[in-house]
Amino acid sequence: MKMLKERLLVLAFCLFMIVCCAAGVNLTQNASDTAANTAQTDAGTTEKYIKWVDFSPDYNALCDTMQLDISTYGTERHLSWIDTLSFLACKNGGHWENYKRSQLDKLVEALGEDLQPDDLMKTNSYYAFYKEAYGAVLSGLLGEYTKAAPDGNGGIKAVEGYGLKAYSPIAEGFWYSHYDDYGVSRSYGYKRQHLGNDLMGSIGTPIVAVEGGTVEAMGWNRYGGWRIAIRSFDGKRSYYYAHLRRNKPYASGLEIGSKVKAGDVIGYLGMTGYSTEENVNGMNVPHLHLGMQLVFNEVQKEGTNQIWIDMYALVELLNKNKATVIKDEESGEYKRVYDIFDLSYPHEMRHLTTVAAPEN
Repeated sequence: MKMLKERLLVLAFCLFMIVCCAAGVNLTQNASDTAANTAQTDAGTTEKYIKWVDFSPDYNALCDTMQLDISTYGTERHLSWIDTLSFLACKNGGHWENYKRSQLDKLVEALGEDLQPDDLMKTNSYYAFYKEAYGAVLSGLLGEYTKAAPDGNGGIKAVEGYGLKAYSPIAEGFWYSHYDDYGVSRSYGYKRQHLGNDLMGSIGTPIVAVEGGTVEAMGWNRYGGWRIAIRSFDGKRSYYYAHLRRNKPYASGLEIGSKVKAGDVIGYLGMTGYSTEENVNGMNVPHLHLGMQLVFNEVQKEGTNQIWIDMYALVELLNKNKATVIKDEESGEYKRVYDIFDLSYPHEMRHLTTVAAPEN
């Protein structure tokens, strides 16, 4: 009898342990499932975006690929300069100092009559990165447009076309000089890199919007003096124009939220900044500081992952399209003569407004 009781107790204990183990396995499995679900949720909500871009195609590479883009537009095989530049970036490891036109010619030959760069780059893991990065820089500069232009009889006509629709920041007829000073050291306030391109010119030179967009910042900054920032309509680029003229830095009527077209006069070159006191000429040489910030995620707009690019070669390219301006003698303000719009503009801006043609 005693032995039977002992056996029953052992059996009960074994059953108890089996139940506990089963429960433990179930709890462990639930915990694992929860962890997996959490990881999956986190992965699903973690937004990936580009945090660094080195945009360094030289002037020749930009010109060659742009001309190829324009010449093939409207044909059965349009070769986008974003695609061809991305292809060449992959082939050159992102380095452009050894670029030659023959590289682009070989690409066109390899493509034949049917292929696109995408077809040749299906297995290249860097190609998609370059397309997104270079697309963020260039997508607003080239495309379809409608421009006002002289008709040859003293009047103005509307012309539709495809090509460079962004403008030089310096209006037509006004001189400037510059060199590739991106990344050089600056020490005012704290030691840092120069994240723009300085264009030396005369005080009062009219500054025009490189691209259409919305004014997102303006006013005084101790480093940039009177400055204005204009965000492209697609949100990918923010153009920064700094060291504008003392006393009257901006075109009349501009305020935060104002919308401008490419080629609109937005302000005047000066030498303000490097001062905690407002409206002070703290610079030694009159110039425009021009910068382009790329925005892949809004958290990086004012955060630690800001992306600024070297605009030197782009400024050289933009010399091919300068805004003609005329001065209003009464107000002293400059206004553009030949208007532009494109389909990327808000609906209310899709019109041409002309100003009296300048006298010869």
